[in-house]
Amino acid sequence: MGQAVNAYQFCVGGIALDYSSYPAEVLEDVVRLQRRIRKSGVPAKKTDQNLIIATWNIRALSEYFESWDENPGSPKRNRRALVYIAEVIRHFDVVAIQELKRKTIAVRTIIAEFLGPHWDLILSDITVGGEGNTERLAFLFDTRRVNSSGLAGEIVLPPPKKGIPAEQFDRTPYIVGFETSGVPFTLLTAHIKYGKIPQARIGELKALADFTANEIRDRSLSDSESRNLIVLGDFNIDKRGDNPLFSAFVSTGLYVPKELLGVKTTYGKEAKHYDQIAWFRSLTDLSYNKNAGVVDFMGAVFRKLTRKQASYRVSDHYPIWAEFRIDKSTDQIAAGLNLEPSSLGEDPLLGVPD
Repeated sequence: MGQAVNAYQFCVGGIALDYSSYPAEVLEDVVRLQRRIRKSGVPAKKTDQNLIIATWNIRALSEYFESWDENPGSPKRNRRALVYIAEVIRHFDVVAIQELKRKTIAVRTIIAEFLGPHWDLILSDITVGGEGNTERLAFLFDTRRVNSSGLAGEIVLPPPKKGIPAEQFDRTPYIVGFETSGVPFTLLTAHIKYGKIPQARIGELKALADFTANEIRDRSLSDSESRNLIVLGDFNIDKRGDNPLFSAFVSTGLYVPKELLGVKTTYGKEAKHYDQIAWFRSLTDLSYNKNAGVVDFMGAVFRKLTRKQASYRVSDHYPIWAEFRIDKSTDQIAAGLNLEPSSLGEDPLLGVPD
């Protein structure tokens, strides 16, 4: 073990963080983790300019071991793990969380002790029944940057015909409205059932895509509560591209940015692409900054453990993120001057003489 790292050298988003009580081993992991976050391209938070949205399946987030040390029993997640989870989350503005369980003590401790009072939580009730796995869906968000609009609800499919009940999702998708710098946006998160047979997932994926397109997308045209819809979460899609599962997901026009098409979102040896961020490009006022990626934390933290062991402490999924531009001033000035952006996406105001 090297020398202890200066506990006060970190600063994220302009807010100084107090790491003075962290063990040296944890601090060294934090340094490595922050390097990984920078390497992944996560941008700085810029007031009134950008919005950074993420999604993360945090493996069975429930209880935790109230010590920095390893728990010989269960749960394996300890205070050290909560630090690493919080360290990643704090770099985003709002994060959709999947696989939050019945007991919420771990996520509430992450907020209370490692993120701070400017973070908040909105979560669904548990989905009961064997297929529901007592899971919740949730959003963590930085209230200095994002506020709740008041919209929150679970997606229930309408009956296909009168008197015939619809087959519902194993884990009910969750939709929540937010606002940033006067710009409303809506996030719909889901955790599609897994199952060992991939084809068995197509029904839920197609049902979600259809409902999103035929109900929520149409509603967003006239209802400000549902504007700027972004769909994100764990859709258990093994591969993107020419794959029946991915085709079902994007069948109604959902767009996955090319920057996310090739990223691996789980820790296993075989590349999986379970996690997605997508939207309808023609129906959003948010401008995608062509900046998105994944934070691969494996090997940066819990280095004495195997990757599988580390997955029970942090997660078996990586967080994926996308950046959106909310500053419309350049576009508005260009429009007023009848200027068009160049095909290369350069500043449309470059032609204005000094």
